[in-house]
Amino acid sequence: MLLFAFRKLNPKWLVVLALACVSIGMIKNQWGWNETREKRKDYVEATAAKKENKKLSPEQQGAIQAWAEIEKNQKPDTAQTNEHLRKMRSGYTTIFTYFIPQNSGGETWYMYNGVWDMLAMMLLGMAMFVWGFFTNKLRTSTYAMWMLIGYGIGIPVAWILFDKGWMNTLDMGTYTDRWRSSHRVFEEFRRIPLTLGHASLIMLIFRSRLVPWLMKGFANVGQMAFTNYLMQSIICTFFFYGYGFGNYNKLYFHQLYYVVFAVWIFQMIFSAIWLRYFRFGPFEWLWRSLTYWRRQPMKK
Repeated sequence: MLLFAFRKLNPKWLVVLALACVSIGMIKNQWGWNETREKRKDYVEATAAKKENKKLSPEQQGAIQAWAEIEKNQKPDTAQTNEHLRKMRSGYTTIFTYFIPQNSGGETWYMYNGVWDMLAMMLLGMAMFVWGFFTNKLRTSTYAMWMLIGYGIGIPVAWILFDKGWMNTLDMGTYTDRWRSSHRVFEEFRRIPLTLGHASLIMLIFRSRLVPWLMKGFANVGQMAFTNYLMQSIICTFFFYGYGFGNYNKLYFHQLYYVVFAVWIFQMIFSAIWLRYFRFGPFEWLWRSLTYWRRQPMKK
């Protein structure tokens, strides 16, 4: 709804707005990191006073407790993990109730922090669509150039963020003392180039016509995007959660990819068969009928 107002804007301005959203997101992340560093500073001062056998003020005691809570959240909690597993392997009502506070908290956080990231990516996508990127209007050399630029920037940045950033947050104290900015602040320098690289690669594969059956399969899935989006949740929750087959936390990491590919293959086959006989996916048809407040034609 926020983006609808910008649908007729010049693509150059869409890019400017996207960069503005990226900047706002970086500033907010930096503010959050400054608060963490301030808590670390208060903790270090309080522990130094404690070692000198000085009487700690209530603020200093609070600073020690606050930092202890931060470090606790960075480490696995066996009791909490076991309780989580018990609930995820329970019935539908238990899982539904368990998710209510998590969903409300997550959605509040994302609307406050993550909305800038989502707006930036969508504004860029709108600009690229107007320029003809997604409608196969650019030169092959242009797609190849953006693929090389995207991967050339995105992959090295991703490795730096992983190696210097996320891996080192396991020791939160040392990490906070060392860096004036969190690596999370620079997350978009990974996401945007890599996404551009992926999109360019897909367009090159499509243009090459080497695997037309695969592109047709993707087109069918895309035409039923709403149905397939919801179907993935329905299939996977039933496969993993307690009210279904209860496989939650029972697979090794690599085995999860078997589930991914199985769902993808099923959806590509299902979408192809469905669209042979019907105009829309079932959820697309329902949403379209509700939109026009009139039953839409379904069969071809």
